[in-house]
Amino acid sequence: MSTAPTPPRASLLLLAYLAFVSLGLPDGLIGVGWPSIRADLGVPTEAVGVVLTAGTIGYLTSSVLAGFTLARLGVGWLLAGSTLLASLALTGYALTPALALMTGCALLLGLGSGAIDSGLNAYAAGAFGPRHMNWMHAFFGLGVAIGPLIMTGALSAGLAWRWGYGIVATAQLALATAFALTVRAWRDRRAAGLAVPPDPVAPAMVPGGPAETSTPDRNARTARIAETLRLPAVWLGAAAFAVYVAIEVATGLWAFLLLTEGRGLARATAGLCVSGYWGSLFVGRV
Repeated sequence: MSTAPTPPRASLLLLAYLAFVSLGLPDGLIGVGWPSIRADLGVPTEAVGVVLTAGTIGYLTSSVLAGFTLARLGVGWLLAGSTLLASLALTGYALTPALALMTGCALLLGLGSGAIDSGLNAYAAGAFGPRHMNWMHAFFGLGVAIGPLIMTGALSAGLAWRWGYGIVATAQLALATAFALTVRAWRDRRAAGLAVPPDPVAPAMVPGGPAETSTPDRNARTARIAETLRLPAVWLGAAAFAVYVAIEVATGLWAFLLLTEGRGLARATAGLCVSGYWGSLFVGRV
């Protein structure tokens, strides 16, 4: 007879929330920073599409491979390594002399961010429950709202746009260190709030735990996935989500440029407006 789940450790919840804040920070930086970036690197306005495409490819790739990686590394090392990768990519942004290098860093940033997002979602589904998962996603909105404030503050202080990325890279490095120091806690089922199975020999299908399952179990999961993909509602939902994300990201990306160059607003005012836009995402999710 299994024991009832216990409340997850507060430190793990805090790190999970901070991880989603960190996911949002880079997304909030580029919209405010791009006018300065394009001038510094000598590239056209539309070149941002190359950077975003590279980031999206990395994000999708690591998301697809998250289950494979999670089963072999465990959630603690996956989060530590992915956050470190994101920190290195953002450091590359801060130091880049050309668009080509920035595009490569965007690919690395996408790989790191996608692994954090998918891995932590998979873990939280079993360890934290729907209430805390909702709060995690709300904190992404908080992070993406803070991003424009960081970049606006750097530019308003007369600093280069590179400082904004440097600040966020430092924060990501600190978070990666925290994940590395808590690897054992992420493996501890009781600390995560998961029930401990009565038979310690039986493999536990929990994120970060042993990945072995019997062949019938694997076949059943494959069958369920195939059946799910045959449902029209699944494809309609995916299409609706893709359109929503495209509108959301495009608005956040171009709003600063529109407000400053198209409407004549001061950069500080425009940055606050962009932050308010992303902040509404946080409020809505709360």
